[in-house]
Amino acid sequence: MNFIDAITLEVADTEAAERFYTTAFGLGSELRLRASQEPSTGFRGYTLSLTVSQPANADALIDAAVAAGATVIKPATKSMWGYGGTVRAPDGAIWKIATSAKKNTGPAAREFDAIVRLLGVADVAASKKFYVEHGLTVGKSFGRVYVEFESGSSPVKLALYKRKALAKDAGVSPEGTGSHRIAICGAAPFTDLDGFAWETSTLAAQS
Repeated sequence: MNFIDAITLEVADTEAAERFYTTAFGLGSELRLRASQEPSTGFRGYTLSLTVSQPANADALIDAAVAAGATVIKPATKSMWGYGGTVRAPDGAIWKIATSAKKNTGPAAREFDAIVRLLGVADVAASKKFYVEHGLTVGKSFGRVYVEFESGSSPVKLALYKRKALAKDAGVSPEGTGSHRIAICGAAPFTDLDGFAWETSTLAAQS
């Protein structure tokens, strides 16, 4: 089975990005940063999600992100599936903070349960087949609409969604050009059907 042990974001200013992610979300080794000036305009084809246990935690993380310099794209609201909203980090990455719970069960805390990287792909079925052939195991699958892979003990989950649907969910236009500005650290290097890059992780290199 392939695995993900971290995500690498390519940013213009690594020190500023590190301050933001530490202050806003308290992220550690799950997120890595490296300098890049690769051109990128519009939607980069992915979102990153922090899944939390209750609405109060979503609000706390969104408030912290805005205080640290993020811009609100979609204010947190209730929906049929739960509660959440999206923000754009100063480096341009789109983050969704969400929970399936609709009621609070305790005091607000800036805590999250998992990070989910959602890739906006041209063909969900084809990308699903590609990833299975590269060692990932399907956890949930809803036809040509959505696929989520098993994450095991990994701190990062991976899921696939149609690009236009993902952009709509995030609250942005699906148009975009240039670099994705992101890489996945896993067991082996490869590039998927939509140009998303995987790199050998530190754990894989040491094994």
